[in-house]
Amino acid sequence: MMTNAALDLREMVVFLAAAGVVLPFMHRLRISPIIGFVGIGLLLGPGGLGRFSGMVPGIDFLLITDRAGIAVLSELGLVFLLFMIGLELSLDRLWAMRVRVFGMGGAQMVATATVMIVLLLTAGLPLPAAIVIGSALSMSSTAIVMQILAERGAVGGRLGRSALAVLLFQDLAVIPILLMTQAFGDRSGQPVVLDLAFAAIKAAIAVAVILALGRLLLRPLFRMVIATGIRELFLALVLVTAIGTAVLTETIGLSLALGAFLAGLLVSETEYRHQIAVDIEPVKGLLLGVFFVSVGLGIDLDRVVAAPFLHLGALIGFLVIKATVLLAVCLAIGLPKSLMAELSLLLAGGSEFVFVVVGIAGGFGLITTEASSLIVVVVGLSMLSAPTVGVITRRVVPHLLRNEKPVPDLPPEEEDGHVVVAGYGRVGRAVGGALREAGIPIAAVDSDALIVGALRKTGVAIHWGNAIHRPLLKRLGTGRAAALVVTMNDTAAAADVVRVARAEWPDLPIFARAHDTQHARLLLESGASKVVLLPLEASLQLAEAVLSATGVPDEVAHAITGAERDRQLAALLPPAVLG
Repeated sequence: MMTNAALDLREMVVFLAAAGVVLPFMHRLRISPIIGFVGIGLLLGPGGLGRFSGMVPGIDFLLITDRAGIAVLSELGLVFLLFMIGLELSLDRLWAMRVRVFGMGGAQMVATATVMIVLLLTAGLPLPAAIVIGSALSMSSTAIVMQILAERGAVGGRLGRSALAVLLFQDLAVIPILLMTQAFGDRSGQPVVLDLAFAAIKAAIAVAVILALGRLLLRPLFRMVIATGIRELFLALVLVTAIGTAVLTETIGLSLALGAFLAGLLVSETEYRHQIAVDIEPVKGLLLGVFFVSVGLGIDLDRVVAAPFLHLGALIGFLVIKATVLLAVCLAIGLPKSLMAELSLLLAGGSEFVFVVVGIAGGFGLITTEASSLIVVVVGLSMLSAPTVGVITRRVVPHLLRNEKPVPDLPPEEEDGHVVVAGYGRVGRAVGGALREAGIPIAAVDSDALIVGALRKTGVAIHWGNAIHRPLLKRLGTGRAAALVVTMNDTAAAADVVRVARAEWPDLPIFARAHDTQHARLLLESGASKVVLLPLEASLQLAEAVLSATGVPDEVAHAITGAERDRQLAALLPPAVLG
Protein backbone atom coordinates (compact mmCIF):
# COMPACT_ATOMS: atom_id res chain seq x y z
CA MET A 1 0.00 0.00 0.00
CA MET A 2 1.39 3.42 -1.00
CA THR A 3 1.46 6.08 1.70
CA ASN A 4 0.86 9.80 1.22
CA ALA A 5 4.60 10.38 1.65
CA ALA A 6 5.26 7.86 -1.14
CA LEU A 7 2.74 9.63 -3.35
CA ASP A 8 4.50 12.95 -2.75
CA LEU A 9 7.84 11.32 -3.55
CA ARG A 10 6.38 9.79 -6.72
CA GLU A 11 5.25 13.20 -7.96
CA MET A 12 8.65 14.69 -7.25
CA VAL A 13 10.25 11.85 -9.24
CA VAL A 14 7.80 12.54 -12.10
CA PHE A 15 8.65 16.25 -11.99
CA LEU A 16 12.43 15.62 -12.02
CA ALA A 17 12.16 13.05 -14.81
CA ALA A 18 9.99 15.37 -16.93
CA ALA A 19 12.38 18.27 -16.32
CA GLY A 20 15.30 16.06 -17.36
CA VAL A 21 13.58 15.30 -20.67
CA VAL A 22 12.02 18.69 -21.48
CA LEU A 23 14.69 21.18 -20.37
CA PRO A 24 17.58 19.91 -22.54
CA PHE A 25 15.19 20.05 -25.51
CA MET A 26 14.27 23.65 -24.62
CA HIS A 27 17.93 24.55 -24.19
CA ARG A 28 18.79 23.18 -27.62
CA LEU A 29 16.00 25.22 -29.21
CA ARG A 30 17.06 28.28 -27.16
CA ILE A 31 13.59 28.53 -25.61
CA SER A 32 13.15 29.81 -22.05
CA PRO A 33 12.96 26.97 -19.47
CA ILE A 34 9.92 28.75 -18.02
CA ILE A 35 7.89 27.54 -20.98
CA GLY A 36 9.24 24.04 -20.41
CA PHE A 37 8.18 23.99 -16.76
CA VAL A 38 4.74 25.45 -17.52
CA GLY A 39 4.40 22.89 -20.30
CA ILE A 40 5.13 20.10 -17.81
CA GLY A 41 2.28 21.39 -15.64
CA LEU A 42 -0.07 21.52 -18.63
CA LEU A 43 0.92 18.05 -19.84
CA LEU A 44 0.90 16.20 -16.53
CA GLY A 45 -1.98 18.10 -14.93
CA PRO A 46 -5.73 17.56 -15.07
CA GLY A 47 -6.06 19.40 -18.39
CA GLY A 48 -3.44 17.20 -20.11
CA LEU A 49 -2.84 13.53 -19.46
CA GLY A 50 -5.05 13.85 -16.38
CA ARG A 51 -8.13 13.59 -18.59
CA PHE A 52 -7.15 9.94 -19.25
CA SER A 53 -6.91 9.07 -15.55
CA GLY A 54 -8.48 5.68 -14.92
CA MET A 55 -8.83 5.02 -18.65
CA VAL A 56 -5.25 4.13 -19.57
CA PRO A 57 -3.39 1.59 -17.40
CA GLY A 58 -0.45 3.13 -15.52
CA ILE A 59 -1.26 6.70 -16.58
CA ASP A 60 -1.96 7.77 -12.99
CA PHE A 61 1.68 7.15 -12.10
CA LEU A 62 2.71 9.91 -14.52
CA LEU A 63 0.31 12.57 -13.25
CA ILE A 64 0.93 15.47 -10.87
CA THR A 65 -2.17 15.75 -8.71
CA ASP A 66 -0.97 16.97 -5.30
CA ARG A 67 -1.55 20.70 -5.84
CA ALA A 68 -1.14 21.44 -2.14
CA GLY A 69 2.35 19.93 -2.06
CA ILE A 70 3.28 21.66 -5.31
CA ALA A 71 2.03 24.97 -3.88
CA VAL A 72 4.32 24.65 -0.84
CA LEU A 73 7.38 23.95 -2.98
CA SER A 74 6.49 26.73 -5.41
CA GLU A 75 6.28 29.20 -2.52
CA LEU A 76 9.78 28.12 -1.49
CA GLY A 77 10.94 28.76 -5.05
CA LEU A 78 9.50 32.27 -4.91
CA VAL A 79 11.21 32.82 -1.54
CA PHE A 80 14.63 31.89 -2.92
CA LEU A 81 14.11 34.00 -6.03
CA LEU A 82 13.39 37.11 -3.94
CA PHE A 83 16.29 36.21 -1.65
CA MET A 84 18.63 36.11 -4.67
CA ILE A 85 17.24 39.42 -5.93
CA GLY A 86 18.01 40.97 -2.55
CA LEU A 87 21.54 39.55 -2.78
CA GLU A 88 22.09 41.39 -6.05
CA LEU A 89 21.21 44.70 -4.41
CA SER A 90 22.20 46.39 -1.17
CA LEU A 91 20.50 48.77 1.23
CA ASP A 92 22.44 51.66 -0.28
CA ARG A 93 21.33 50.74 -3.80
CA LEU A 94 17.75 50.25 -2.68
CA TRP A 95 17.76 53.66 -1.01
CA ALA A 96 19.04 55.12 -4.26
CA MET A 97 16.04 53.49 -6.02
CA ARG A 98 13.44 54.91 -3.60
CA VAL A 99 12.19 57.58 -6.01
CA ARG A 100 11.71 55.02 -8.77
CA VAL A 101 10.07 52.46 -6.45
CA PHE A 102 7.48 54.84 -5.01
CA GLY A 103 7.30 57.12 -8.04
CA MET A 104 7.18 54.88 -11.09
CA GLY A 105 6.02 51.80 -9.14
CA GLY A 106 3.25 53.69 -7.39
CA ALA A 107 2.12 55.46 -10.56
CA GLN A 108 1.97 52.16 -12.49
CA MET A 109 -0.01 50.46 -9.74
CA VAL A 110 -2.55 53.25 -9.31
CA ALA A 111 -3.04 53.92 -13.04
CA THR A 112 -3.34 50.26 -14.04
CA ALA A 113 -5.61 49.39 -11.11
CA THR A 114 -7.89 52.31 -11.94
CA VAL A 115 -8.29 51.20 -15.55
CA MET A 116 -8.87 47.59 -14.52
CA ILE A 117 -11.47 48.54 -11.91
CA VAL A 118 -13.43 50.60 -14.45
CA LEU A 119 -13.36 47.73 -16.96
CA LEU A 120 -14.47 45.17 -14.37
CA LEU A 121 -17.33 47.43 -13.26
CA THR A 122 -18.35 47.76 -16.89
CA ALA A 123 -18.30 43.97 -17.18
CA GLY A 124 -20.78 43.72 -14.34
CA LEU A 125 -18.66 42.93 -11.28
CA PRO A 126 -19.74 44.53 -8.00
CA LEU A 127 -17.60 47.40 -6.71
CA PRO A 128 -15.83 45.48 -3.87
CA ALA A 129 -14.81 42.65 -6.24
CA ALA A 130 -13.75 45.11 -8.95
CA ILE A 131 -11.50 47.01 -6.51
CA VAL A 132 -9.60 44.01 -5.11
CA ILE A 133 -9.36 42.03 -8.35
CA GLY A 134 -8.56 45.12 -10.44
CA SER A 135 -5.76 45.96 -8.02
CA ALA A 136 -4.41 42.39 -8.23
CA LEU A 137 -4.59 42.44 -12.03
CA SER A 138 -2.32 45.50 -12.08
CA MET A 139 0.49 43.36 -10.66
CA SER A 140 3.06 41.30 -12.58
CA SER A 141 4.78 38.03 -11.70
CA THR A 142 8.04 38.76 -9.92
CA ALA A 143 9.15 35.15 -10.40
CA ILE A 144 8.66 35.15 -14.17
CA VAL A 145 9.91 38.67 -14.92
CA MET A 146 13.06 38.37 -12.83
CA GLN A 147 13.80 34.91 -14.23
CA ILE A 148 13.55 36.28 -17.79
CA LEU A 149 15.89 39.12 -16.86
CA ALA A 150 18.28 36.70 -15.14
CA GLU A 151 18.46 34.57 -18.30
CA ARG A 152 19.38 37.71 -20.23
CA GLY A 153 21.90 38.82 -17.60
CA ALA A 154 19.95 42.08 -17.25
CA VAL A 155 18.99 42.04 -13.56
CA GLY A 156 21.62 44.61 -12.63
CA GLY A 157 21.08 46.84 -15.67
CA ARG A 158 18.68 49.73 -16.21
CA LEU A 159 15.90 47.48 -17.46
CA GLY A 160 16.32 45.07 -14.54
CA ARG A 161 16.41 47.76 -11.88
CA SER A 162 13.45 49.60 -13.40
CA ALA A 163 11.43 46.37 -13.46
CA LEU A 164 12.51 45.59 -9.91
CA ALA A 165 11.38 49.03 -8.75
CA VAL A 166 7.87 48.42 -10.08
CA LEU A 167 7.77 44.85 -8.75
CA LEU A 168 8.92 45.94 -5.28
CA PHE A 169 6.10 48.42 -4.99
CA GLN A 170 3.70 45.71 -6.12
CA ASP A 171 5.02 43.39 -3.39
CA LEU A 172 4.39 46.11 -0.84
CA ALA A 173 0.85 46.50 -2.21
CA VAL A 174 0.10 42.85 -1.40
CA ILE A 175 -0.69 43.80 2.20
CA PRO A 176 -3.38 46.45 1.57
CA ILE A 177 -4.97 44.36 -1.20
CA LEU A 178 -5.31 41.36 1.11
CA LEU A 179 -6.69 43.61 3.85
CA MET A 180 -9.24 45.13 1.45
CA THR A 181 -10.32 41.66 0.33
CA GLN A 182 -10.77 40.57 3.93
CA ALA A 183 -12.59 43.77 4.88
CA PHE A 184 -15.01 43.59 1.94
CA GLY A 185 -15.64 39.92 2.61
CA ASP A 186 -16.17 40.19 6.38
CA ARG A 187 -18.68 43.02 6.07
CA SER A 188 -18.06 43.81 9.75
CA GLY A 189 -18.45 47.57 9.30
CA GLN A 190 -14.82 48.38 10.18
CA PRO A 191 -13.61 51.25 7.91
CA VAL A 192 -11.22 49.95 5.25
CA VAL A 193 -9.09 53.11 5.48
CA LEU A 194 -8.28 52.42 9.14
CA ASP A 195 -7.24 48.87 8.29
CA LEU A 196 -4.92 50.12 5.55
CA ALA A 197 -3.36 52.79 7.77
CA PHE A 198 -2.73 50.23 10.48
CA ALA A 199 -1.16 47.85 7.94
CA ALA A 200 1.18 50.55 6.62
CA ILE A 201 2.40 51.43 10.11
CA LYS A 202 2.86 47.76 10.99
CA ALA A 203 4.79 47.10 7.78
CA ALA A 204 7.14 50.06 8.34
CA ILE A 205 7.88 49.01 11.93
CA ALA A 206 8.41 45.37 10.94
CA VAL A 207 10.82 46.23 8.11
CA ALA A 208 12.81 48.59 10.35
CA VAL A 209 13.11 45.99 13.13
CA ILE A 210 14.13 43.20 10.75
CA LEU A 211 16.81 45.33 9.10
CA ALA A 212 18.17 46.56 12.43
CA LEU A 213 18.34 43.10 14.03
CA GLY A 214 19.75 41.58 10.85
CA ARG A 215 22.59 44.07 10.63
CA LEU A 216 23.39 43.47 14.28
CA LEU A 217 23.26 39.66 14.37
CA LEU A 218 23.77 38.25 10.89
CA ARG A 219 27.51 38.75 10.36
CA PRO A 220 28.53 37.37 13.82
CA LEU A 221 26.30 34.34 13.27
CA PHE A 222 27.86 33.54 9.92
CA ARG A 223 31.34 34.05 11.32
CA MET A 224 30.59 31.66 14.18
CA VAL A 225 29.20 28.99 11.84
CA ILE A 226 32.08 29.26 9.36
CA ALA A 227 34.56 28.87 12.23
CA THR A 228 33.17 25.36 12.84
CA GLY A 229 34.26 24.29 9.35
CA ILE A 230 30.97 22.41 8.85
CA ARG A 231 29.76 23.19 5.35
CA GLU A 232 26.26 21.85 5.98
CA LEU A 233 25.86 24.16 8.96
CA PHE A 234 26.67 27.16 6.78
CA LEU A 235 24.05 26.16 4.22
CA ALA A 236 21.55 25.52 7.01
CA LEU A 237 22.07 29.06 8.33
CA VAL A 238 21.50 30.46 4.84
CA LEU A 239 18.24 28.53 4.55
CA VAL A 240 17.11 29.62 8.01
CA THR A 241 17.90 33.25 7.17
CA ALA A 242 15.93 33.20 3.91
CA ILE A 243 12.99 31.03 4.92
CA GLY A 244 12.86 32.19 8.55
CA THR A 245 12.63 35.88 7.63
CA ALA A 246 9.97 35.09 5.00
CA VAL A 247 7.91 33.11 7.52
CA LEU A 248 8.32 35.89 10.08
CA THR A 249 6.96 38.56 7.73
CA GLU A 250 4.06 36.31 6.70
CA THR A 251 3.25 35.65 10.37
CA ILE A 252 2.90 39.35 11.10
CA GLY A 253 0.68 39.86 8.05
CA LEU A 254 3.23 40.83 5.39
CA SER A 255 4.17 38.74 2.34
CA LEU A 256 6.65 35.87 2.14
CA ALA A 257 8.28 37.60 -0.82
CA LEU A 258 8.97 40.78 1.15
CA GLY A 259 10.63 38.84 3.98
CA ALA A 260 12.82 36.87 1.61
CA PHE A 261 13.84 40.08 -0.18
CA LEU A 262 14.78 41.72 3.14
CA ALA A 263 16.87 38.68 4.06
CA GLY A 264 18.73 38.91 0.76
CA LEU A 265 19.34 42.63 1.30
CA LEU A 266 20.86 41.94 4.71
CA VAL A 267 23.15 39.19 3.41
CA SER A 268 24.20 41.42 0.49
CA GLU A 269 25.90 43.69 3.03
CA THR A 270 28.21 40.86 4.17
CA GLU A 271 31.38 39.34 2.74
CA TYR A 272 29.57 36.00 2.24
CA ARG A 273 27.11 37.14 -0.45
CA HIS A 274 28.89 35.67 -3.49
CA GLN A 275 29.45 32.21 -1.99
CA ILE A 276 25.87 32.14 -0.70
CA ALA A 277 24.58 32.97 -4.17
CA VAL A 278 26.63 30.13 -5.65
CA ASP A 279 25.41 27.63 -3.04
CA ILE A 280 21.73 28.58 -3.23
CA GLU A 281 21.37 28.89 -7.02
CA PRO A 282 20.66 25.17 -7.79
CA VAL A 283 18.07 24.96 -4.98
CA LYS A 284 16.41 28.15 -6.17
CA GLY A 285 16.31 27.00 -9.78
CA LEU A 286 14.70 23.66 -8.95
CA LEU A 287 12.07 25.07 -6.59
CA LEU A 288 11.29 27.90 -8.97
CA GLY A 289 10.70 25.27 -11.61
CA VAL A 290 8.05 23.77 -9.34
CA PHE A 291 6.41 27.21 -9.18
CA PHE A 292 6.15 27.38 -12.97
CA VAL A 293 4.75 23.84 -13.01
CA SER A 294 2.02 25.02 -10.63
CA VAL A 295 1.16 27.78 -13.12
CA GLY A 296 0.66 25.15 -15.81
CA LEU A 297 -1.48 23.04 -13.47
CA GLY A 298 -3.77 26.04 -12.89
CA ILE A 299 -4.61 26.60 -16.57
CA ASP A 300 -7.90 24.90 -17.44
CA LEU A 301 -7.47 23.89 -21.08
CA ASP A 302 -11.05 22.63 -21.32
CA ARG A 303 -12.39 26.15 -20.75
CA VAL A 304 -9.97 27.57 -23.30
CA VAL A 305 -11.03 25.03 -25.93
CA ALA A 306 -14.73 25.60 -25.16
CA ALA A 307 -14.47 29.37 -25.75
CA PRO A 308 -11.19 30.04 -27.58
CA PHE A 309 -12.06 33.46 -29.01
CA LEU A 310 -13.32 34.75 -25.66
CA HIS A 311 -10.12 33.75 -23.87
CA LEU A 312 -7.86 34.90 -26.70
CA GLY A 313 -9.59 38.28 -26.89
CA ALA A 314 -9.48 38.69 -23.11
CA LEU A 315 -5.78 37.75 -23.09
CA ILE A 316 -4.82 40.20 -25.84
CA GLY A 317 -6.92 42.95 -24.28
CA PHE A 318 -5.37 42.36 -20.87
CA LEU A 319 -1.79 42.49 -22.20
CA VAL A 320 -2.44 45.54 -24.39
CA ILE A 321 -4.14 47.51 -21.58
CA LYS A 322 -1.39 46.82 -19.05
CA ALA A 323 1.40 47.58 -21.51
CA THR A 324 -0.29 50.79 -22.70
CA VAL A 325 -0.85 52.12 -19.18
CA LEU A 326 2.74 51.44 -18.12
CA LEU A 327 3.98 52.95 -21.37
CA ALA A 328 2.08 56.13 -20.54
CA VAL A 329 3.57 56.18 -17.04
CA CYS A 330 7.10 55.70 -18.41
CA LEU A 331 6.50 58.43 -20.98
CA ALA A 332 5.29 60.81 -18.27
CA ILE A 333 8.42 60.33 -16.18
CA GLY A 334 10.71 60.68 -19.19
CA LEU A 335 12.25 57.22 -19.63
CA PRO A 336 14.09 56.56 -22.92
CA LYS A 337 11.86 55.05 -25.62
CA SER A 338 13.71 51.74 -25.89
CA LEU A 339 13.68 51.24 -22.12
CA MET A 340 10.01 52.07 -21.63
CA ALA A 341 8.96 49.87 -24.58
CA GLU A 342 10.82 46.84 -23.21
CA LEU A 343 9.66 47.49 -19.66
CA SER A 344 6.01 47.89 -20.64
CA LEU A 345 5.89 44.63 -22.59
CA LEU A 346 7.90 42.73 -19.98
CA LEU A 347 5.49 43.69 -17.17
CA ALA A 348 2.30 43.24 -19.21
CA GLY A 349 1.61 39.73 -17.88
CA GLY A 350 -0.33 38.88 -14.75
CA SER A 351 0.77 37.78 -11.31
CA GLU A 352 0.29 34.57 -9.34
CA PHE A 353 -1.12 36.80 -6.61
CA VAL A 354 -4.29 37.08 -8.72
CA PHE A 355 -4.98 33.41 -8.00
CA VAL A 356 -4.82 34.12 -4.27
CA VAL A 357 -7.13 37.15 -4.42
CA VAL A 358 -9.64 35.44 -6.70
CA GLY A 359 -9.70 32.43 -4.37
CA ILE A 360 -10.36 34.58 -1.29
CA ALA A 361 -12.92 36.74 -3.10
CA GLY A 362 -14.71 33.63 -4.35
CA GLY A 363 -14.79 32.21 -0.83
CA PHE A 364 -16.49 35.37 0.40
CA GLY A 365 -18.96 35.29 -2.50
CA LEU A 366 -17.64 38.54 -4.00
CA ILE A 367 -17.24 37.01 -7.48
CA THR A 368 -19.03 34.30 -9.45
CA THR A 369 -17.40 31.00 -10.41
CA GLU A 370 -17.61 31.81 -14.13
CA ALA A 371 -15.91 35.19 -13.72
CA SER A 372 -13.17 33.78 -11.47
CA SER A 373 -12.47 30.94 -13.92
CA LEU A 374 -12.10 33.36 -16.83
CA ILE A 375 -9.74 35.61 -14.86
CA VAL A 376 -7.59 32.69 -13.67
CA VAL A 377 -7.25 31.24 -17.18
CA VAL A 378 -6.42 34.61 -18.77
CA VAL A 379 -3.83 35.45 -16.12
CA GLY A 380 -2.35 31.95 -16.40
CA LEU A 381 -2.06 32.29 -20.17
CA SER A 382 -0.48 35.72 -19.80
CA MET A 383 2.15 34.22 -17.50
CA LEU A 384 2.73 31.40 -19.99
CA SER A 385 3.19 33.90 -22.82
CA ALA A 386 5.62 36.09 -20.84
CA PRO A 387 8.86 34.37 -21.99
CA THR A 388 7.76 34.57 -25.63
CA VAL A 389 6.84 38.24 -25.21
CA GLY A 390 10.24 38.77 -23.60
CA VAL A 391 12.06 37.26 -26.58
CA ILE A 392 10.00 39.30 -29.06
CA THR A 393 10.61 42.44 -27.02
CA ARG A 394 14.36 41.90 -26.97
CA ARG A 395 14.56 41.35 -30.72
CA VAL A 396 11.91 43.68 -32.11
CA VAL A 397 12.18 46.82 -29.95
CA PRO A 398 15.85 47.60 -30.78
CA HIS A 399 15.03 47.11 -34.48
CA LEU A 400 12.04 49.46 -34.38
CA LEU A 401 13.98 52.08 -32.45
CA ARG A 402 17.34 51.61 -34.20
CA ASN A 403 17.65 55.33 -34.88
CA GLU A 404 17.42 56.21 -31.19
CA LYS A 405 20.66 56.86 -29.35
CA PRO A 406 21.52 53.83 -27.19
CA VAL A 407 21.02 54.24 -23.46
CA PRO A 408 24.20 53.51 -21.48
CA ASP A 409 23.65 50.75 -18.94
CA LEU A 410 24.43 51.07 -15.26
CA PRO A 411 27.97 50.07 -14.30
CA PRO A 412 28.58 46.64 -12.78
CA GLU A 413 29.64 46.29 -9.16
CA GLU A 414 33.27 45.57 -10.13
CA GLU A 415 34.52 47.76 -12.97
CA ASP A 416 36.26 46.37 -16.04
CA GLY A 417 40.02 46.21 -15.72
CA HIS A 418 40.14 45.15 -12.07
CA VAL A 419 42.33 42.29 -10.83
CA VAL A 420 40.85 39.23 -9.13
CA VAL A 421 43.04 37.87 -6.31
CA ALA A 422 42.27 34.29 -5.21
CA GLY A 423 43.81 33.78 -1.79
CA TYR A 424 44.49 36.79 0.41
CA GLY A 425 47.05 35.62 2.91
CA ARG A 426 50.52 37.15 3.25
CA VAL A 427 51.38 37.00 -0.47
CA GLY A 428 47.89 37.95 -1.64
CA ARG A 429 47.84 40.98 0.65
CA ALA A 430 51.21 42.13 -0.69
CA VAL A 431 49.98 41.87 -4.27
CA GLY A 432 46.65 43.50 -3.42
CA GLY A 433 48.34 46.33 -1.54
CA ALA A 434 50.62 47.10 -4.48
CA LEU A 435 47.68 47.09 -6.89
CA ARG A 436 45.62 49.38 -4.68
CA GLU A 437 48.59 51.72 -4.28
CA ALA A 438 48.77 51.93 -8.08
CA GLY A 439 45.05 52.77 -8.23
CA ILE A 440 44.05 49.41 -9.74
CA PRO A 441 40.80 48.04 -8.24
CA ILE A 442 40.80 44.49 -6.92
CA ALA A 443 38.19 41.85 -6.11
CA ALA A 444 39.69 39.40 -3.63
CA VAL A 445 38.37 36.10 -2.29
CA ASP A 446 39.61 33.95 0.58
CA SER A 447 38.24 30.98 2.51
CA ASP A 448 39.43 32.24 5.92
CA ALA A 449 36.48 34.08 7.48
CA LEU A 450 38.66 35.77 10.13
CA ILE A 451 40.97 37.27 7.51
CA VAL A 452 38.06 38.36 5.36
CA GLY A 453 36.18 39.90 8.29
CA ALA A 454 39.23 41.85 9.49
CA LEU A 455 40.14 43.15 6.03
CA ARG A 456 36.56 44.18 5.19
CA LYS A 457 36.72 46.59 8.12
CA THR A 458 39.74 48.28 6.51
CA GLY A 459 37.89 48.81 3.23
CA VAL A 460 39.41 45.95 1.19
CA ALA A 461 37.04 44.60 -1.48
CA ILE A 462 37.28 40.99 -0.30
CA HIS A 463 34.67 38.24 -0.17
CA TRP A 464 34.50 34.91 1.62
CA GLY A 465 34.25 31.77 -0.52
CA ASN A 466 35.97 29.01 -2.45
CA ALA A 467 37.52 30.28 -5.69
CA ILE A 468 37.40 26.78 -7.20
CA HIS A 469 33.73 27.38 -8.02
CA ARG A 470 33.36 28.78 -11.55
CA PRO A 471 30.12 30.67 -10.67
CA LEU A 472 31.96 32.47 -7.85
CA LEU A 473 34.72 33.56 -10.21
CA LYS A 474 32.06 34.82 -12.60
CA ARG A 475 30.34 36.81 -9.86
CA LEU A 476 33.69 38.46 -9.07
CA GLY A 477 33.83 39.67 -12.69
CA THR A 478 36.79 37.50 -13.71
CA GLY A 479 35.68 37.58 -17.34
CA ARG A 480 36.05 41.38 -17.35
CA ALA A 481 39.22 41.43 -15.26
CA ALA A 482 42.67 42.54 -16.40
CA ALA A 483 44.22 39.52 -14.68
CA LEU A 484 43.72 36.73 -12.17
CA VAL A 485 46.28 36.25 -9.40
CA VAL A 486 46.29 32.89 -7.58
CA THR A 487 48.15 32.87 -4.25
CA MET A 488 46.30 30.10 -2.38
CA ASN A 489 48.30 27.91 0.01
CA ASP A 490 46.56 24.67 -1.00
CA THR A 491 48.60 23.27 -3.91
CA ALA A 492 45.81 21.23 -5.49
CA ALA A 493 43.18 23.94 -4.96
CA ALA A 494 45.40 26.59 -6.59
CA ALA A 495 45.90 24.35 -9.64
CA ASP A 496 42.14 23.71 -9.81
CA VAL A 497 41.41 27.46 -9.80
CA VAL A 498 43.92 28.01 -12.62
CA ARG A 499 42.44 25.11 -14.61
CA VAL A 500 38.85 26.33 -14.18
CA ALA A 501 39.74 29.92 -15.09
CA ARG A 502 41.77 28.93 -18.14
CA ALA A 503 38.96 26.71 -19.45
CA GLU A 504 36.40 29.51 -19.03
CA TRP A 505 38.55 32.46 -20.16
CA PRO A 506 41.31 31.30 -22.59
CA ASP A 507 42.81 34.78 -23.04
CA LEU A 508 42.86 35.81 -19.37
CA PRO A 509 46.35 36.53 -17.96
CA ILE A 510 46.77 34.23 -14.93
CA PHE A 511 49.61 34.75 -12.47
CA ALA A 512 50.28 32.21 -9.71
CA ARG A 513 52.75 31.69 -6.91
CA ALA A 514 54.40 28.27 -6.39
CA HIS A 515 55.84 26.69 -3.25
CA ASP A 516 58.33 24.46 -5.11
CA THR A 517 59.27 23.25 -8.58
CA GLN A 518 56.67 20.48 -8.58
CA HIS A 519 53.95 22.99 -7.71
CA ALA A 520 55.24 25.38 -10.39
CA ARG A 521 55.11 22.62 -13.01
CA LEU A 522 51.52 21.76 -11.99
CA LEU A 523 50.40 25.39 -12.22
CA LEU A 524 51.96 25.90 -15.65
CA GLU A 525 50.44 22.66 -16.95
CA SER A 526 47.06 23.83 -15.60
CA GLY A 527 47.22 27.00 -17.70
CA ALA A 528 48.99 29.68 -15.67
CA SER A 529 50.50 32.46 -17.80
CA LYS A 530 53.35 33.06 -15.38
CA VAL A 531 54.46 31.33 -12.19
CA VAL A 532 56.56 32.89 -9.43
CA LEU A 533 58.62 30.33 -7.47
CA LEU A 534 58.89 31.83 -3.97
CA PRO A 535 62.07 30.06 -2.70
CA LEU A 536 63.91 31.00 -5.89
CA GLU A 537 62.71 34.62 -5.71
CA ALA A 538 63.86 34.92 -2.09
CA SER A 539 67.31 33.62 -3.04
CA LEU A 540 67.59 36.02 -5.97
CA GLN A 541 66.52 39.01 -3.86
CA LEU A 542 69.21 38.11 -1.35
CA ALA A 543 71.79 37.72 -4.12
CA GLU A 544 70.85 41.11 -5.62
CA ALA A 545 71.15 42.78 -2.19
CA VAL A 546 74.64 41.26 -1.72
CA LEU A 547 75.76 42.34 -5.19
CA SER A 548 74.61 45.91 -4.56
CA ALA A 549 76.38 45.95 -1.18
CA THR A 550 79.68 44.87 -2.78
CA GLY A 551 79.66 47.75 -5.22
CA VAL A 552 77.95 46.26 -8.27
CA PRO A 553 75.64 48.87 -9.91
CA ASP A 554 71.96 48.25 -9.28
CA GLU A 555 71.05 47.78 -12.97
CA VAL A 556 73.92 45.30 -13.41
CA ALA A 557 72.91 43.40 -10.25
CA HIS A 558 69.33 43.25 -11.50
CA ALA A 559 70.44 41.93 -14.90
CA ILE A 560 72.64 39.27 -13.29
CA THR A 561 69.85 38.00 -11.03
CA GLY A 562 67.42 38.05 -13.98
CA ALA A 563 69.73 35.87 -16.03
CA GLU A 564 70.21 33.56 -13.06
CA ARG A 565 66.42 33.28 -12.69
CA ASP A 566 66.12 32.19 -16.31
CA ARG A 567 68.91 29.59 -15.90
CA GLN A 568 67.38 28.18 -12.72
CA LEU A 569 63.91 27.86 -14.22
CA ALA A 570 65.30 26.28 -17.41
CA ALA A 571 67.17 23.73 -15.29
CA LEU A 572 64.29 22.97 -12.95
CA LEU A 573 61.38 22.82 -15.40
CA PRO A 574 61.07 20.93 -18.72
CA PRO A 575 61.20 23.12 -21.85
CA ALA A 576 57.75 21.89 -22.91
CA VAL A 577 56.25 23.28 -19.70
CA LEU A 578 58.07 26.58 -19.96
CA GLY A 579 56.75 26.98 -23.53
